[in-house]
Amino acid sequence: MADDRKIRLELPCKQLDYEVGYGKPPLATRFEPGRSGNSRGRPKGARNKLPALKEERLKTIILEEAYRTIKVSEGKRNVTIPMAKAVVRALAVNAARGQLRSQQLFAKLVSETERANKASREELLQSAFEYKGLWDHELEQRKKLGVQLPDPIPHPDDIIIDIRTGEVRFTGPMTKEDKTKWDRLWDRVEECDKAIAICTNDLKLREYKPYRRHIEKEIAYEKRIRDIIVDGIGEPKRRGPKST
Repeated sequence: MADDRKIRLELPCKQLDYEVGYGKPPLATRFEPGRSGNSRGRPKGARNKLPALKEERLKTIILEEAYRTIKVSEGKRNVTIPMAKAVVRALAVNAARGQLRSQQLFAKLVSETERANKASREELLQSAFEYKGLWDHELEQRKKLGVQLPDPIPHPDDIIIDIRTGEVRFTGPMTKEDKTKWDRLWDRVEECDKAIAICTNDLKLREYKPYRRHIEKEIAYEKRIRDIIVDGIGEPKRRGPKST
């Protein structure tokens, strides 16, 4: 009995003698010899996992960094601009200061950008000519044959080509969703026209000044709404059935 008590009293003292620190965890929490702390182990291929076939991870990283905003000094103030803009600005500043390498790189960058823009404009111009020509012919044939079909979107009349500058402008809806929104706005313009006509006629029949002022305010309100819509998308054009 005495020996057992002696053993129980001495065990804590032996544990206190064990040094706890870096690389030496407490005895109670140590892993048993031959037993791993991560029994499942590292997942197969976790470190060297390749991107999916359609995944372009490096391009995504490059674009994220290119358009990540940073603060730069501009005179006496700090402005926040994308990284790509900051790099191009620094290149242009160094070129303006006379650094030959920067001048060469900046001139090449401007030249390639202008060349790419010109190619895009020429491609758009060619596509616009072909689109208008094909659909103008198709719509003319439909008219002669009396065929009623939905009009194309965009409508060829909504594609404006400036021959002198090569500029292509679109003055109408470009998608079915746009057509639905434009139809609603044009409906509102027609509602404005009806309200203005009714109020104008009512104004001729009313002599009571307070009531006339109320009608005049209503006319002014409808005209203002109409002007806002027409300035944005032009006068109502009904070339086919409304989008559903």
